[in-house]
Amino acid sequence: MDTAWLEAPRIGHYIAVLKGLEPMNTLSNPSLKSINWFGVVLFSLMFWFSSSLLIDFVVMPGLFVSGMMSQPDFGLAGYAMFWLFNRLELVCAALILTGLLVTRQTRQASSVLASGIRSRWAVELALVLLAIALVLTYWLSPAMGALGLSLEPFAAAPTLPEGMNQLHAVYFGLEALKLLGCAGLIRLYFQDLQVAGEL
Repeated sequence: MDTAWLEAPRIGHYIAVLKGLEPMNTLSNPSLKSINWFGVVLFSLMFWFSSSLLIDFVVMPGLFVSGMMSQPDFGLAGYAMFWLFNRLELVCAALILTGLLVTRQTRQASSVLASGIRSRWAVELALVLLAIALVLTYWLSPAMGALGLSLEPFAAAPTLPEGMNQLHAVYFGLEALKLLGCAGLIRLYFQDLQVAGEL
């Protein structure tokens, strides 16, 4: 039997690795710098919270006062604006949830026992925030955009579509819940900083 193929360096290395003779190099290289998930969570939270406040209390009232609702293509313009913003919200919610799960998993024995950001409530708040972002992105914004589309281009004066006020009420309710959830997570984060400062 010809065993010359076993003498080749590559084949021999792979067989030795499979037999467990040599340690394998894996992707979990300890020399790589790990990600600061507390920083990722804080940045995502602050970005999402501040951009939501800006949209809700500056941009939307400005568009309303300027007469956006009386324009025939307000549905299309609003949907285009919220299409991008809702995708940013999904990214922020995913980063927050991922960061919280990683920091909760990497809890050390010497960590604070009543940790705010590593607590079960933080993960549950992040799940609620992700659910709100999903509802806003894939149900509410498309429904509002579809209601706002002008199907009569020669209509004299566009009127507010029936059902739009109910969708606005749902939107503002979800926005209020989202802002409260973000504020709650920020409070838990700074509670950790305060406890760490006292130690």
